Amino acid sequence: MTILQAIILGIVQGLTELLPISSSAHLFLIPWAFNWNIPEYFDVALHFGTLLAIGIFFFKDWIQLIVGGYKQAVKKEKSFEGKMFWYIVIATIPGGIIGFLLDYFADNLLTQPIVIAICLIVMGIILYVVDQKAKSETNYKDLNFKQTFIIGLSQSLAFIPGVSRSGITMTTGRLLGVKREATAKYSFMLSAPIVLAATIFKCKDFVFNLPFFIGILASFLVGILVIKFLLEYLKKGSFKIFAIYRVIIGVLTIVIFFIK
Repeated sequence: MTILQAIILGIVQGLTELLPISSSAHLFLIPWAFNWNIPEYFDVALHFGTLLAIGIFFFKDWIQLIVGGYKQAVKKEKSFEGKMFWYIVIATIPGGIIGFLLDYFADNLLTQPIVIAICLIVMGIILYVVDQKAKSETNYKDLNFKQTFIIGLSQSLAFIPGVSRSGITMTTGRLLGVKREATAKYSFMLSAPIVLAATIFKCKDFVFNLPFFIGILASFLVGILVIKFLLEYLKKGSFKIFAIYRVIIGVLTIVIFFIK
């Protein structure tokens, strides 16, 4: 793997992990289209870069959540932060377990270009329809246990390249009446524990060379910019542009597949 490849994939990860367009699909399709030989661990390393972006951007939120969670568990002091901390913990467990099992048993089947293309297209259509039809009633601080748990459970489908962790969680959030900006923020916060667990689990396979660090840095820097952009954009904009993009990339993938 070259430094240029690491930079390109790092930028792609920073863009696609945090937008509802599937980073796993892009990190598979780009090397596939250009015949790049990329180590398997590099996908997880790049996800660590966007995890750092989420951690830094929402640093104050995370501190407040952890302190609130501790106070609620130990001192029985109730607060929004304490409630949200435990909502995230509980919502992460089933989605993480189910996703891990499905990923283990269906890995080869679901890393096929045609399957990825179909998932991109289908999820793009679903995202568009749900976003247009759904009500916008719930703010981030008004999320309840049922909403956070169902959104967390939907993460289990993120193991399928083309579905997208942010895509499925944001779509589910909109289906449950959560406002666009609120569902995006909760999606970012919810992704952190599972990505952290995957990083710890895979870190034994990491090769700490220059492309490794450059790829992480690129995904981190772009990730910071994308988080800021999306939260501002969704105050007035919709998910329509991302749905259209998914369909276009899905169709292009099918065309490239038959050409190759």
